[in-house]
Amino acid sequence: MTVELMNRPMSTELPDKTGVEPVAADVFGRIGTLETRLARSDREIEAAQAIRYRVFVEEMQAQLPPDAMRARRDVDSWDAICDHLLVIDNAIDGDADDRIVGTYRLLRQEVAEAHGGFYSASEFDIAPLLARHPETRFMELGRSCVLPQYRTKRTVELLWQGNWAYALKHGMGAMFGCASFHGTVPESHAVALSFLHHNAGAKDEWAVRARPELYHGMDLMPAEGINARKALALMPPLIKGYLRLGAMVGDGAVIDHAFNTTDVLIVLPIASISDRYLNHYGTDAGRFAG
Repeated sequence: MTVELMNRPMSTELPDKTGVEPVAADVFGRIGTLETRLARSDREIEAAQAIRYRVFVEEMQAQLPPDAMRARRDVDSWDAICDHLLVIDNAIDGDADDRIVGTYRLLRQEVAEAHGGFYSASEFDIAPLLARHPETRFMELGRSCVLPQYRTKRTVELLWQGNWAYALKHGMGAMFGCASFHGTVPESHAVALSFLHHNAGAKDEWAVRARPELYHGMDLMPAEGINARKALALMPPLIKGYLRLGAMVGDGAVIDHAFNTTDVLIVLPIASISDRYLNHYGTDAGRFAG
């Protein structure tokens, strides 16, 4: 599958020479009627929060603070400082906020450090990881969700295209963030968690652990007892996609009772991204520059 890459000044649109609707200049990529870009307004951010509510609360039985439950939006203090990546389906009638079908939350290190830190630090001890890489600019990926009918390869492709374009545009050197298994019993994901522990653990300079008071071991089965094909089949699509890119996983899982999930920390240095995906998405940050 090929993603249409956009390389234009941020303040213009492509001229319509073919009768096709012009593509806005801040769009990172497009596949068919779907496109990915950052939210342009508070209204679009609120629409993304409503999508998160539908997925996390209505589908996955998360329990949010009372104000968020009343508003039917997943809202927290990090929303105000993050950039919000969207997938838009232009085939849907209505305003842009009516056409949002997927979202991701992006937080650059310099922004996080100016406003109290990263969300992931509430579950994982990321301070040593950051300290070992003083010259690397990190970005956090979080709150990924897609409406059920859009959970397809092309939507995941566009979300990653947006993350990749954003990382290159801002000179990021590594990405990390929590990724989740549904439910709060790690043993119910023993095969997948053990596979990650034995085969994708972050080591040495990239090592990172769950906070000690929240730590749940992932070494639930011996390596020789794991069927790799079965483990991958049981993996959430988001985590499986990270593994294809060359991501590593921190030591220890964390149970998030509010969101009804078992979380692992994904660590993805830009330099570790497999050549296959570098060739697919491109390595020239300039093509995304505004």
